[in-house]
Amino acid sequence: MTLPTSPAATGPVSLSRQIHTRMRELIIRGTYPQGHKLVELRIAEELGVSRVPLREAVPMLEMEGFVVTAARRGAVVTTWTEQLVNDLFDLREVLEVGAAGLAARAVARGASAAALEQALQRAQAVVEGGDAYRIAEASTRFHETVVALTGNALMQASMRSVSGRVQWLFHLTSELDVHDAFHDHVELTAAITRGDVRMAEALAFAHIERDRGPSLAVLQHQGHGAVPGEADGNPLAESLGR
Repeated sequence: MTLPTSPAATGPVSLSRQIHTRMRELIIRGTYPQGHKLVELRIAEELGVSRVPLREAVPMLEMEGFVVTAARRGAVVTTWTEQLVNDLFDLREVLEVGAAGLAARAVARGASAAALEQALQRAQAVVEGGDAYRIAEASTRFHETVVALTGNALMQASMRSVSGRVQWLFHLTSELDVHDAFHDHVELTAAITRGDVRMAEALAFAHIERDRGPSLAVLQHQGHGAVPGEADGNPLAESLGR
């Protein structure tokens, strides 16, 4: 497999970072499914790399919530549970609703919304293309851009810490109507660009909360979303029960 380079990087990207990026994509795409044990030697052979940078990449994935290290099992791809889904939605509401209001306030005070409009255009292009991975990626970038428009470094760091899981969940629930989501993005962009703080916050909340129930339903239909602590499909529970 060819390892990617980061388009956002300003200099050489370390091999461990390239491996991390590639493995993250494979997890999101489902090549390495939930509950899958990451066998070091096999993955090193698949990616054509040595085991040393691979060992450096796994903790990065664990920090982002893509894998867990379970006793006697090593690194295992995280299994989405109902609790994890709700936790992510709760965090997004706290972070992104406030960010939408701050972004609108920043624009009202003279900040440029050009980056947000560009993110919306990119999202439109991939929605028309129909590639589920690219749609999830572009949608996540749009939400990241809203947070970036606040100019708040701590909020941006918080968003970066969960954006991978946001993209993963978007991809897992790609059967939901992406056109509805894109329409929400259009309305949110309009509210932010005209500096309407209250409307931006209301639209952000409605956009996030509307997908909570359907996302849980989709995951349960796919066989994910097990109750936390049950051994079925939960690597942490499996390790504790052995």
